[in-house]
Amino acid sequence: MDIDEERTEAAPRARGDYVGATAEELRAKTGADRVSAGVSQKVLFQRRGTITLDGDRLVLGRWDGATDLTLRRAEITAVGTRFTELYGRFLGGLLNAGKPLILDTTTAGQVYLLIDRKEFMETTRDRAWERHIKAWPAAGPGR
Repeated sequence: MDIDEERTEAAPRARGDYVGATAEELRAKTGADRVSAGVSQKVLFQRRGTITLDGDRLVLGRWDGATDLTLRRAEITAVGTRFTELYGRFLGGLLNAGKPLILDTTTAGQVYLLIDRKEFMETTRDRAWERHIKAWPAAGPGR
């Protein structure tokens, strides 16, 4: 899905599909997992669902299978797109297109996301989501 930037009460500000993992989950992956990730990143990112940035919350749908992870702006202490020792350039693409969106949170720890990832092209919408989340505090009243 493309990012939906409507700002009406009925529609979310942004929505997309994600695959995700916590830093702890990525740390626990084996060498075999990392080799398999060369074929599909879903080996490393076993959480999947819909991400929605609404007026007062960021929701990772089906984060724990059936349960959503809902984050308020104050619960996100940092946001960025970058390669790390847990998810580097080799796994994430060679053209700088596959940098994960990393959220540091007070409730779920560090969360790695690939949003609207195109498997063959190794592209994501992570940079656009980084901009949306960074702009979120200034986006309306009460933030």
